[in-house]
Amino acid sequence: MMNLAGKTAVVTGAANGIGRAISRSLARRGCHLALADLNEAGLAETADLAAGAGRRITCHRLDVADKQAVAAFPEVVRAAHPGVDILVNNAGVALGGTFDQVAEADFEWLIDINFWGVVRMTRAFMPLLKASDGAQLVNISSLFGLIAPPGQTAYCAAKFAVRGFSESLRHELEGSHIGVTTVHPGGVATSIAKNARHSQAQTNAELDAAHRRYEKLLTMPPDEAGEIIVKAVEQRRPRIIVGSDARNASIVERLFPVGYWKLINYRR
Repeated sequence: MMNLAGKTAVVTGAANGIGRAISRSLARRGCHLALADLNEAGLAETADLAAGAGRRITCHRLDVADKQAVAAFPEVVRAAHPGVDILVNNAGVALGGTFDQVAEADFEWLIDINFWGVVRMTRAFMPLLKASDGAQLVNISSLFGLIAPPGQTAYCAAKFAVRGFSESLRHELEGSHIGVTTVHPGGVATSIAKNARHSQAQTNAELDAAHRRYEKLLTMPPDEAGEIIVKAVEQRRPRIIVGSDARNASIVERLFPVGYWKLINYRR
């Protein structure tokens, strides 16, 4: 078990959704926080919700797609905190449309945030994690890092990449004091689908259908997901599948690695 009291955690994408929920769960356990996001107003709200006696909480505007900003961020955090024990790479965006519909620039935009953001943050903070006497790296993948539905080529490419990167890094760090946790949330009721970027080639009917489909699937309260994730981080678990929908889909995929989508789609 990892005692989180007095530890310092960096959380990206902390202004809302799963990032906010994780931050609040960490704070309830006495964790100090360095919260990062582009949404400064949302960061301030998260900090207010997580505030409590003895906790040091700082807010930082950060674009994880900005190489220079990420490289400089550890020194910014060190100026406000004595060290870093936990890094939660949660920041992410969504992109709707089939591969033929999605522009290359939009595809690259998503990969730069959802995958390269994780890699850059991990590289930047690895020296501080190594300096901790017990550190945990937490990378948020997705249910779509386990299965790959149509219309999600960019998102799945990034989330499968996060999974592969995290698992390989975990093996490299085996025997060290740094643990690696990969998180695969299912349908958590965040605003990521609502705020998704969409291809201009999609019709209004396609967009409406997509919004209805994902509103139906995104049902788990973020606070519930955040608590599940942080409890698992305390246990230093290497992999977390959040929600019965994600667990069931992962089982079907393992049993039918080629034909799973026909079975999952039929059940809907």
